[in-house]
Order: sequence, then structure tokens, then C-alpha cells
Amino acid sequence: MAEDPVTGSAHCALAPYWAKRLRKADLTGFQASPRGGVVGMKLMDKRVLLSGQAVTVLRGELEV
Repeated sequence: MAEDPVTGSAHCALAPYWAKRLRKADLTGFQASPRGGVVGMKLMDKRVLLSGQAVTVLRGELEV
């Protein structure tokens, strides 16, 4: 299976750094990989809200 074109976890880690440095809460990131993509990031207190296009490739259900 192909790798994700954009790594959300990486952008969650980068958003607070760049938000502080640029003094902005709303950011747009670009992952410059062969299948790259764009991700919106909004810093909300200690959370990062990601936005962008996504495709569901697997769906499941956990049973406890």
C-alpha cells in the first residue's frame, strides 16, 4: 500500500512551533514529497485542528 501523501502527526508537532514563531494561529502546510499535499492547521489552545482532503482507504470496528 502506498504511503500517506501528508503526515498529519508531523504537522501537529510543527504547528505550535511555527504558530509561535510567526505569531499566527492559522497556518497552511505543504508536504513536499513525491505524492505531496496541503494541510490546514489551526492552533486551538493545546490542540491542533487539521483540515484538508482525505480518502478513506480502510474502515473497521473495534469490539471490546
